[in-house]
Amino acid sequence: MTISLLASPSIQNKEIFKELAHSLETVAPEDAETLVIFGGDGFMLRSLQKYQYLKKPFYGINLGTIGFLMNSFEECPFSLDTLISRIKQAQKTILNPLEMTALNSQGEYTTHHAINEVSLLRQTFNAAKIKISVDGVVRLDTLVCDGVLLATPAGSTAYNLSAHGPILPLNANLLALTPISPFRPRRWRGAVLPNKAIVTFDVLDPIERSVSATADNFEVRDIVRVDIRQDLSLSYVLLFDPGHNLEDRVLKEQFII
Repeated sequence: MTISLLASPSIQNKEIFKELAHSLETVAPEDAETLVIFGGDGFMLRSLQKYQYLKKPFYGINLGTIGFLMNSFEECPFSLDTLISRIKQAQKTILNPLEMTALNSQGEYTTHHAINEVSLLRQTFNAAKIKISVDGVVRLDTLVCDGVLLATPAGSTAYNLSAHGPILPLNANLLALTPISPFRPRRWRGAVLPNKAIVTFDVLDPIERSVSATADNFEVRDIVRVDIRQDLSLSYVLLFDPGHNLEDRVLKEQFII
């Protein structure tokens, strides 16, 4: 098996990574069967976006902080044979990203994919005012808030969870629609939607109450409208050690007190 070793800039300078990289034989991403990612969840997300076109599996090794999308470094010692053995035994998880199409105040459209969530956030001290439609039907005339997000099951344990959104099982075919610091309506806490739903956010008063839209780590400023759907035609393959797959991790998160 051929592998390509990729690491975030902050990891490349660490002695622990230099020692490991010296002991491994690697090839370019285009020539590899599997891409091995060293770092944290942020670098994994960036790598998935950058190399998705290769349609190859990704095996992450956590040298960052959270590492929810990664495997444990302690279980991957400095050995090419051991690492390849773990990759061969790993379980596949397939993720379908969200597709965000954002229209800004200059009339420009931007399309980008998000594996975790698409989030809208106010850009100024003024609260945002956002209209929410699902499949062309207005479901909320005005949400006064700091923001709102739409999360995939994989992303439901990230920003969505911090905003008090629901954790979604990985195979549930659902999306989490979650407000961020909602002011009005005061009691609205979000919704759970089928993954085939098309969600539209219209920014009300985009001049005085400007809003940005972020798809994972990609941001668009001064937006007027955002359409979001799950792109079921696009898939990312992540590999996890047996007993530590993403589905189990998402399930366990629901019982953490």
